[in-house]
Amino acid sequence: MIVGLDIGTSFIRVAIGERREDGGIEIAGIANRKSAGLRNGVIVNIEDAMTAIKETIEAAEQNAGTDVISCATGIGGTQIEGMNQKGGTPVTPPGKQPREITRQDIQRAIDNAKAVLIPMDRELLHVVAQNFTVDGVSGIKDPINMMCARLEADVHIITASKTTIQNVRTCVSRAGYSLDGVMLKTLAATQAVVHDDEMELGSILIDMGAGTTDVLVLLGGAPVCTVSIPVGGNLVSNDIAVVKGIPVSAAEKIKIESGCCWLPGIENDQEVIIPGVGGRAPELTTQTELCQIIEPRVEEIFTMVRSAVIHNSNITQLSGNIILTGGGAQMDGAVELAQNVFGTTSVRIGIPEKLGGPESEYRKPEYATAIGLVLGNKNSVQERNSHKNKKIFSSEENGKKESFLMKLKKSFF
Repeated sequence: MIVGLDIGTSFIRVAIGERREDGGIEIAGIANRKSAGLRNGVIVNIEDAMTAIKETIEAAEQNAGTDVISCATGIGGTQIEGMNQKGGTPVTPPGKQPREITRQDIQRAIDNAKAVLIPMDRELLHVVAQNFTVDGVSGIKDPINMMCARLEADVHIITASKTTIQNVRTCVSRAGYSLDGVMLKTLAATQAVVHDDEMELGSILIDMGAGTTDVLVLLGGAPVCTVSIPVGGNLVSNDIAVVKGIPVSAAEKIKIESGCCWLPGIENDQEVIIPGVGGRAPELTTQTELCQIIEPRVEEIFTMVRSAVIHNSNITQLSGNIILTGGGAQMDGAVELAQNVFGTTSVRIGIPEKLGGPESEYRKPEYATAIGLVLGNKNSVQERNSHKNKKIFSSEENGKKESFLMKLKKSFF
């Protein structure tokens, strides 16, 4: 059994996958519960978060008819930082004939590339190889067995706050489960919803959460930019609550049931009931009026994402798609508004692939991270002892879907 745990600001989601005899994965059970003890993707109350995690995993256990011992979880938010680095290594000593590149040479080049000064309060989370340069020839994806004198590697390094990782580990442990590992949420979602050609051509994955909006830019089959915007769907709910003078919980319900963020897309202007507060009678509003509150905030979020991507990367053109995941991606008009902000029609909702089981329940953008955590761990090898767990994503399997995983190396704590 492979368990993916997505700890979000608004919801906690769990997916349980079972390895089939043919090596594939079948989803055996899923569950989601309201989050507790989190603010903007960061755990602020250990006990509340632990209780919510335990309840969600227990619900997934009942749905799958199995017991969960351990799980892998995702991490995101503003505590994540990404940077690109280059490192090299001599393959052939001076004066000697060039020899073939081995896996050890590739690993040595990657190790030299990641040998950067990381602040004491941060932990190395992922090192993903983007491409290699062989004797001055750049853009090589897999240089194994090529003749070479000097090999260089371009990598994307992702770090996370040590405190955040420790809090996640503590919550999972107190809930009674072992933590197989921690993975960047947007990398996990990539496994579930992004196609190989999209990664190669250049795409942007936007995970629209309640507290934060996490972004991963992919090009040439690897991540090149990792950013997080400290705003999310909760701000939309707050706007509705302030304008209409209602509790945030009521505003959240109205947003989910009747919200739309693209005014031209409203065809039948339906009436929406605003509940009364403190003896005040309920009032009627329209979906158009509601959209006039929602659209500016969601447009602002997309604009911030666009500015952050431009500021943090040197990319001038992406030929793939913009993929929307997370609960915010389900709002009516999200695709059309993103198309308008980014100036492209290449925008789609990220739906996890069909993996059997309750497909109608998990084939939604908000389950992209949980399903991706299951897929991202299916080829892993666990080494356990009394002090720590370590998992390395295997490079033994072939196939297009594993090509991205083969670049991803992750140490677990």
